[in-house]
Amino acid sequence: MLRLPPFDFYTPGSLAEVIELLAGEGPETRVVAGGTDLWPNMKRRHQKAERVVSLMAIPELAGIEGHNGELRLGSTTILDDIVRSREITERFPALARAVASISSPPLRYMGTIGGNICVDTRCTYYNQTEEWRRSIDYCMKEEGTICWVAPSSPRCWAHSASDSAPILCALGARVEMVSKRGDRILPLTDFYRDDGIDYLDKAPDEVVARILIPSDSDSARCGSSFWKLRRRGSIDFAVLSVAAAVWTDDGNRVTDARIYLGAVGSRPLPVAGLADCLEGRLLSEETISEAAALARKTATPMDNTDFQAQWRGVMAARYTEAALREIAGLDPRGLPPQHLL
Repeated sequence: MLRLPPFDFYTPGSLAEVIELLAGEGPETRVVAGGTDLWPNMKRRHQKAERVVSLMAIPELAGIEGHNGELRLGSTTILDDIVRSREITERFPALARAVASISSPPLRYMGTIGGNICVDTRCTYYNQTEEWRRSIDYCMKEEGTICWVAPSSPRCWAHSASDSAPILCALGARVEMVSKRGDRILPLTDFYRDDGIDYLDKAPDEVVARILIPSDSDSARCGSSFWKLRRRGSIDFAVLSVAAAVWTDDGNRVTDARIYLGAVGSRPLPVAGLADCLEGRLLSEETISEAAALARKTATPMDNTDFQAQWRGVMAARYTEAALREIAGLDPRGLPPQHLL
């Protein structure tokens, strides 16, 4: 049995207390919400902390609310509450689908949306026990100096593991962070860095307070879809996910389109070239095939998770095609989505 190392545990009742605990120099401190990512990582000695600060006793960080059409998700909102929210399932159905695909019901009863957008990157050589990693020599993501996926590379190639991040990026969500130095809001797309180690634009003293989804991304204005590939229909992390959002005019011609790929890079990867491919055109067999080809060009998965990297790249095109066909109301050609809805 893997055991947690010793650490001091704090359960402050206000955000102001958390900010004070995180401010300035001091012992290595980590913030925890549901703990479904941090606790296993600490047990395997991937992440270390002398003290851990819980956010779960702070009312202002939890809940789902609308404000002038914008949807605000508190960072400690439980994943299952998002899946069961009528407002989310009606206004942002692809987000509800993505969150419903996360792990299993017991973990969705514990995990939070803020924790999921911050979930650690993953890799075959990193997500092992400490004894296993020591036996082959540590990788650069923890203790070592070599990326075992690409030994000649100067960077870590661990891949993004969040299921909610790709669809939130496609919907144009923003993230609000607070610290003693002040508050800031940035597009979620800018929250992620293309680096398996330093993968978040978030300082150690900052706390994710809420996620903001704009009103023009709801189902009345935007068609969206999320498809996830994994070996089993639940529990497993994605080896590929595709999140698509498409806006059309009164004539059903595309005015804007965004597609983000998950689990094939160290951040959710935007599919480039969609403006020239789709804007001003109908979502047809031809345009969807062209967009799927762009997704295949974007996807360059590494050999750092389940299934062969080349096959995952091919499936990026297949799943993109299926997602866009679903938005267009076309038959997805018998390729079943790997999600729970």
